[in-house]
Amino acid sequence: MASETLPDRKTRRSALLGAIFLMATSAIGPGFITQTTTFTVTLGAAFAFGILVSILIDFVVQMNVWRIITLSGQRAHQIANAVVPGAGYLLAALIIAGGLVFNIGNVAGSGLGLNAALGLEPKIGGLLSAALAIVLFAVKRAGAAMDRVLIVLGLLMIGLTLYVAIASGPPVGDALRQTFRPDTIDFAAITTIIGGTVGGYITYSGAHRLLDSGTTGPEHVGEVTRGALASIAVTGLMRFLLFLAILGVVASGVVLDTAGNATADAFRAAAGEFGRRAFGLVLWAAAISSVVGAAYTSVSFFDAFSARLNPPRPRAWATVAFIAVTTVIYLLIGTAPAALLVFAGGFNGLILPIGFTILLYAAWRRRDVLGGHRHPAWLLVLGALVAVVTWYMGVVSVRTIFDYLVA
Repeated sequence: MASETLPDRKTRRSALLGAIFLMATSAIGPGFITQTTTFTVTLGAAFAFGILVSILIDFVVQMNVWRIITLSGQRAHQIANAVVPGAGYLLAALIIAGGLVFNIGNVAGSGLGLNAALGLEPKIGGLLSAALAIVLFAVKRAGAAMDRVLIVLGLLMIGLTLYVAIASGPPVGDALRQTFRPDTIDFAAITTIIGGTVGGYITYSGAHRLLDSGTTGPEHVGEVTRGALASIAVTGLMRFLLFLAILGVVASGVVLDTAGNATADAFRAAAGEFGRRAFGLVLWAAAISSVVGAAYTSVSFFDAFSARLNPPRPRAWATVAFIAVTTVIYLLIGTAPAALLVFAGGFNGLILPIGFTILLYAAWRRRDVLGGHRHPAWLLVLGALVAVVTWYMGVVSVRTIFDYLVA
């Protein structure tokens, strides 16, 4: 825009980078690390194909969600309520409940990370990490501070994992071949990592950050599209680097016990004592950034129930309270109970298809919600195909809950 000032451009560019790393680092949590390690151990180089497929599906989801939300200028639950009255309240309740439970696990992960990196007692490490996240939202310009911290944490994770990946000496040629011609295809692994990368609150994190920065409307579609692509690229890069780091260790003949802390063992086998501490820092960075992402995005749905939490400062203090509550629960019980994590996982499995299908319907039949703008037909078609996959994932999630209850 010709009338836009340089400070405006710099602020929006910073917010776009923040949105990219908010989505990416929200996806790269403790569960992400565990999933990647487990499937690399069980599938070997063939897991590269699963990563590729998940990235392609994640691309379709994020391209649709970011463009629809920023074109409409409304949050996901507001669009849902406009299309299907009451659906936005359901979507908000699912995301807030799932985010609350998973954030207990994220705080626990940050404590374990500092334990591995610095030798701190896990609960002390979790408390210090949560205090850092609270300070981040308590400062006056919380959004800008969050953007900068998430960029630093994302680059820290990528840099350390790249070092270990090089040190482990993975069979890159075999991994490249099996990216496109795998010896084994495991659909369960693919659906699991898709849910862990764009499931639950993660789907909306970057798009809601762009809304808060004012990056909305058709004039910003180009940068929103580039941002969505970049967020998936960062997540995919981290997944591939972690995969290669673990693959190099497995290919060397080291047997990793996935029932224990296989990732820490792999990092230690690849890079010795530095590798162990590097794992701790990667786990801490993944966990604390997920604490920030889960809290920020979950609270962005609070205004579905109270408009008083919509202004920036009240929302920032609500985010502080969200982190404080999850931290107190962690300190009292150690981590999220297994039963709650199963239920939260089931919620995540349902959130993606419910919200994604409603957004696609809005883009297809309710152009008024998008300010009269047309959504690309190719994105709608690809989105519809991916929606079918997400509903299958949702059915699997519900079945998981049922099996857990009857076991």
